[in-house]
Amino acid sequence: MSNPPDILAALNWRYACKAFDPTKKIPDDTWETLEQSLVLTPSSFGLQPWKFLVIRDAELREKLVPHAWNQRQVADCSHLVVMTVPKALGEDWIDANIARMVEVRGGTADALAGFRSMVAGFRTNLEAKGGLETWAKLQSYIALGQFMLAAALLGVDTCPMEGFIPAKFDEVLGLDSSGWTTAVLCPAGYRSAEDRYATLPKVRFEAKAVIEHR
Repeated sequence: MSNPPDILAALNWRYACKAFDPTKKIPDDTWETLEQSLVLTPSSFGLQPWKFLVIRDAELREKLVPHAWNQRQVADCSHLVVMTVPKALGEDWIDANIARMVEVRGGTADALAGFRSMVAGFRTNLEAKGGLETWAKLQSYIALGQFMLAAALLGVDTCPMEGFIPAKFDEVLGLDSSGWTTAVLCPAGYRSAEDRYATLPKVRFEAKAVIEHR
């Protein structure tokens, strides 16, 4: 386990990388840990309403650059994580989650009927309000935060990105007819020595301005 100074050092070291060194690649064992950090992300009801596309193919990443406002991080990183969410989360996803709970923890699906009913009711109510996809996208940001922290602790640079055209990403990645859509991006790799933003002081409000004790 990391101690408090290590965690704070990693968070101070971390920044939104503006320029990756395209010659540096994340080692396989390090990447495996980062993938597991995505898998272990917490979510509301444990539903995990996401799929993470890891794009390593250089040609494919180049095709995405014009649809990310020509930001080179998409192409020059080592691994591009495209966080996708379902456009309409169905009850079949709830059932798959319950089946996995039974597989891991034992018991029966019947014993979880009350839980299923509660989650299904939440889903139906959210769908009626037109908020199901938005809810899933907000969940994906939990994964984004966990991934960036894990990367920082491992000395891997990241850059959270909302600057892209989801419909175009979906088209290039073959998602437009799959029921899934791109929510947020996170290139990962190693900063370029020429990225001047890497050495700029981090600008944050003082703790007393954003934390209130009661």
